[in-house]
Amino acid sequence: MSAEWTVRDVLNWTRSYFQSAGISQPRLEAETLLAHSLNVDRLYLYLSPDKSLTPEERERFRSAIQKRRAGIPLQHLLGETSFLGLRFRVGSQALVPRPETEELVERALGLAPRDRQIACLDLGTGCGVIAVCLAKCLPNARVTAVDVSAEALALARENAILNGVIDRILFMESDWFSRIDGQYDLVVSNPPYVPRSEVEGLAVEVRDHEPRLAIDGGEGGTERIRELTQDLRAHLEPGAVVLLEIGSGQGREVATILSHAGLAAIAVETDLSGKERFVIARCP
Repeated sequence: MSAEWTVRDVLNWTRSYFQSAGISQPRLEAETLLAHSLNVDRLYLYLSPDKSLTPEERERFRSAIQKRRAGIPLQHLLGETSFLGLRFRVGSQALVPRPETEELVERALGLAPRDRQIACLDLGTGCGVIAVCLAKCLPNARVTAVDVSAEALALARENAILNGVIDRILFMESDWFSRIDGQYDLVVSNPPYVPRSEVEGLAVEVRDHEPRLAIDGGEGGTERIRELTQDLRAHLEPGAVVLLEIGSGQGREVATILSHAGLAAIAVETDLSGKERFVIARCP
């Protein structure tokens, strides 16, 4: 990038640069990073394709695209992401929330009682998307957000403040139920479920830039889920609903784990791509 580079020139060059790196949406990511670097929205890029970048703007954008090509997640470079229409700050402290988890939360909201006060539990809250969305969308809910990572909890608190629900969520540093008391009407979790043997084969942006603790599900990918369910039944109200996000192909095993934990009416459901992704169960 030298001489007079316009918005059009920069986007065309960056698209090719990202394509050669195997980035799946090179044009979209180029536009997103350029808009962020210029502190404008993406529409501005379409309205001003002939705008020349200043040397400072070129340098800022160059640094961003080099980091992205090196594998740093786009969301980390932006410092935030959107989840069910809400803004969330993200960083290396917790997983970047995925569309599958949006589907998980939508299912939870559809199953949550609306006619009475309920207690909700988000196990392994990470950056807090599940807990914040439950608090935001369920006015009669008391939400507890749990994580073993103090750094993740600090980020989740920031997001609760950002979305105006800090007074609706109790944050607890706990290894699953080790420090949790009481019973809950709704338990939602996106636990680590990637088999340990597959972690090294993940995309570099996940393997090297997201917390291993939130990814590694142990041998077979279901060890953390087994740990989660050991004390689950004792913390459920009669009729309580449990929703877990799982890895593709883990449905039958996780359903068996939940059955052994004393739950009933267990169903395995697929995500929008047709892969097994969710297990829903009830406390008898």
